[in-house]
Amino acid sequence: MEWFKKFDNLFFVIGRTLLGLYFIFPGLGKVFDFTSTLALMQEKGVPLSSILLPVTILVQITGGVFLIFGRQLRMTSLLLFVLTILINLYIHNFWSLAGDPSQAHEIQNFVKNLAIAAGLLVLATKDKHQ
Repeated sequence: MEWFKKFDNLFFVIGRTLLGLYFIFPGLGKVFDFTSTLALMQEKGVPLSSILLPVTILVQITGGVFLIFGRQLRMTSLLLFVLTILINLYIHNFWSLAGDPSQAHEIQNFVKNLAIAAGLLVLATKDKHQ
């Protein structure tokens, strides 16, 4: 399957782009639904929510753009990795929803975010493609 390797750069760009869009769209969603997002963060006990929400928006949108354009991949991937883990711990805290019908949905989001975080760690090792 040596011939398949000629597509490595294409796959790399497509993967970066999809990961970038995964962060840009929610970042923009938070801009347009700022008040509800802030209320959710406060309800979930996120400290300094009124400061961290604009920071999250900035990191998601800027980080997504950086991923798409292949800029500062290692730093961007690691920053988005940390953000994704923090969002998981605060927002998708399924362990506090025992008996709640939304628990299954939060477990699904938690596991999905772990996969995204894993992809970001892999991407952080691919800085040579810049």
